[in-house]
Amino acid sequence: MAEDAKPTRSEELRLKEQIELAENGHDILEKKRDGLIHEFMQVIDDAKNVNEELANLFSEARTKLHKAKVYDGEASVRSNAVAVQDEPTIRSEKQNIMGVVVPEIESTEIQKEILDREYGIAGSTSRIDATAEKHEELLEKIIEAAETQTKILNLLEEIEKTKRRVNALEHKTIPEMKDSLDYVSQTLEENAREETFRMKKIKSMSSQD
Repeated sequence: MAEDAKPTRSEELRLKEQIELAENGHDILEKKRDGLIHEFMQVIDDAKNVNEELANLFSEARTKLHKAKVYDGEASVRSNAVAVQDEPTIRSEKQNIMGVVVPEIESTEIQKEILDREYGIAGSTSRIDATAEKHEELLEKIIEAAETQTKILNLLEEIEKTKRRVNALEHKTIPEMKDSLDYVSQTLEENAREETFRMKKIKSMSSQD
C-alpha cells in the first residue's frame, strides 16, 4: 500500500531507484520474451517438418513390413528380428537457448550396413533388409522428433514464466511503487508548504512584537 511508505527524502530516493531498476528489468524481460518467442517459432517450424517426415517414414516402414510378411512369411520376419540384440547408443547433451536448457540428442549405431546387421544375410531377403533399413531410419526420426518436442515444451514453459514476470512488473510492481512514490512526494510537498506557512506566520508574529 502507498500509505505504508514513510514520507521521507531517503524513502523518495529509494523508490525512484527501485522504479528505475524495475523498469530496466521489465525492458530486459520483454526482450527475452520476444527472443524466446522467435526461437520457439523456429523450433515449431522444425517440428512440423520432422513430424511430416516421421509420418511418411512410419507409413513406408509399415508398408515394407507388410510386404516382407506376405512374401517371406511372418515367421521369417520374426526370427530375423529376434536375432537383433544390440541396442542403439543415445547420448543427450545440453544446449542453451537464451538461458533455457534444452536437450540435444545424438544417436549412433542405428543405421547399419547389411553385413553389420546381426541377423546375417543368409537367412534374410531383400524385402527384410529393406524393412530393417526403413525401421532404422524411422527410429532415428523418432529420436529427432523427441528432441524437438522437448525443446518446444521447455521453451514454452520459459516463455510463460517470462510473460508472468513481465505482467507482474508492468501491472502490479511498478504501478504500486509509483503510487508509493506519488504518496511520498505529495506528502513531502504538503509538509514543506505547511512548514513554509508556519515559518511565515512565526515571522509575522515576531515582526508585530
